[in-house]
Amino acid sequence: MRDYEKEYHDRVAYVRNILAESGMNGIVYGNSGGKDSGLVGILCKAACENTLGVIMPCASRRNFSIDKDDALTVAKKYGIDTVTVDLTSERNLAVRKLSRLTDLTDAAVVNIAPRLRMLTLYTLGASTGRLVAGTGNRSEAYMGYFTKWGDGAYDFDPIADLTVTEIYEFLDYLHAPECICTKAPSAGSVRRPDGRGRNGRDLRGDRRLPSGRRSFRPRPVRHREVPHPQRPQAPRRAELSGLTASRRFYHLGA
Repeated sequence: MRDYEKEYHDRVAYVRNILAESGMNGIVYGNSGGKDSGLVGILCKAACENTLGVIMPCASRRNFSIDKDDALTVAKKYGIDTVTVDLTSERNLAVRKLSRLTDLTDAAVVNIAPRLRMLTLYTLGASTGRLVAGTGNRSEAYMGYFTKWGDGAYDFDPIADLTVTEIYEFLDYLHAPECICTKAPSAGSVRRPDGRGRNGRDLRGDRRLPSGRRSFRPRPVRHREVPHPQRPQAPRRAELSGLTASRRFYHLGA
């Protein structure tokens, strides 16, 4: 088992370092009321007072009841500022307009909500000077259970190297609310109550994953090069680097 006391302090320091390098002044993340977003919220709030959780119900009845209630429970316990944005009408509008062009598949429709949620987070982040924190774990990445340019998009993800089992262990160490420690995965989409996702794949497949490192060690920050038709002078490059710091990629080790 990991040393979760050390993990906690190392991850909080990691988030603080990313925030300092980015030049941004806060963090925004999607608070779905689940275990992953719960842990991300706890870590981000410990690292940055200016952390905003966004509850984004979208069509699913569960989003408006148990998921929202659990999200608010976590936010209240850890003092996380929270707003709610109902995306149901935007999702329905997209379905209605795109259905005029072609027959939409179930998979295409299911992925609209995660992409609307990421659009919401990045719009709020860009408008308020906040980085977008991801909430995906290692098991989901291994199973391929995420939406490209939806929940798979973020500026940094402080739990990307943790399996589902380790997420639960971490939450237990932190004495997180029982409602998220015992809750079955859902994401408000097509995850089944037995913890399986699309096509019945077991989201708890981390039992088949190598145990990995026993201590947290993020990779060095990797910067994205932005092409420019004319190479700017050195002072201009330094100015641009500061302006685009928040657009760099931050990765955890595998």
